[in-house]
Amino acid sequence: MPELPNVEVYVEALRERISGHELERVRVYSPFLMRSANPPLEAVHGRTVREVRRLGKRIAIGFDGDLWAVLHLMIAGRLHWKPAAPKPGTKGLLAVFEFDTGFLTFTEAGSQHRASLTVAVGEEGLAALHAGGVEPLRATPEEFASALLRENHTLKRALTDPHLFSGIGNAYSDEILHRAQLSPVTLTSRLKHEEIARLHQATREVLTEWVDRLRTEARGAFPEKVTAFRKGMAMHGRYGEPCPRCGAKVQRIRFASNETNYCTVCQTGGKLLADRALSRLLREDWPRSLEEMEALKKR
Repeated sequence: MPELPNVEVYVEALRERISGHELERVRVYSPFLMRSANPPLEAVHGRTVREVRRLGKRIAIGFDGDLWAVLHLMIAGRLHWKPAAPKPGTKGLLAVFEFDTGFLTFTEAGSQHRASLTVAVGEEGLAALHAGGVEPLRATPEEFASALLRENHTLKRALTDPHLFSGIGNAYSDEILHRAQLSPVTLTSRLKHEEIARLHQATREVLTEWVDRLRTEARGAFPEKVTAFRKGMAMHGRYGEPCPRCGAKVQRIRFASNETNYCTVCQTGGKLLADRALSRLLREDWPRSLEEMEALKKR
């Protein structure tokens, strides 16, 4: 799922292309896309774009008349900027926004139909779509700590909870926790003051660095290579590869379709965290360290 850095770069690219320009019309090609009926989508036709902003992991396009078109890409949704409209039969095509400057194409890979488009009215309408988490790049140390300690969760869950922090997901939470040298399963209630401060700093550093990197990568073009797996990431998607800090093999915890990557040396004091899929099979034979895991592989 596109997270804060990706969405921020999308927003910047859209501002350059559609701010102050008229949306002639929107063509919707998927019956699953629309998540609102009042006001109708046609209400934004012929209106001028006044603002584009990030709303968590959503993209909100504001028009005159205080109307907003809010796009949620979810896992497989992507945006594309084209000089001409794509053919109606284009695979994965959800909608096409026809501006007087070009065509914004909304697509989704797969068949789960999670991506959405909502028309909202005013700031109240936007607020109803926002989970309420603090903005990690704008939060003061006190605001960050307050959000983190609001509920007692593991650090991984806390960072990815949109009610606590806005825009952080599976990929960048791995990067943040590695930078802060904290275990993904540490409970927030057990954090020391200096660990919270370290996590706040790591969060700001990682997100800022990746916004800058993705902005540089796009080089003024519309961002097309939007993925959760990036060359240069320290942990996410690097299972079995060496940790760039200490050289130990990156480990993982798998749950449903999500995977948490971490380093036992840098983050867990040498302890191998239980992978639910494997630990159910091995039970008491589940290895507690990398050394035990390697020995197990050699049997």
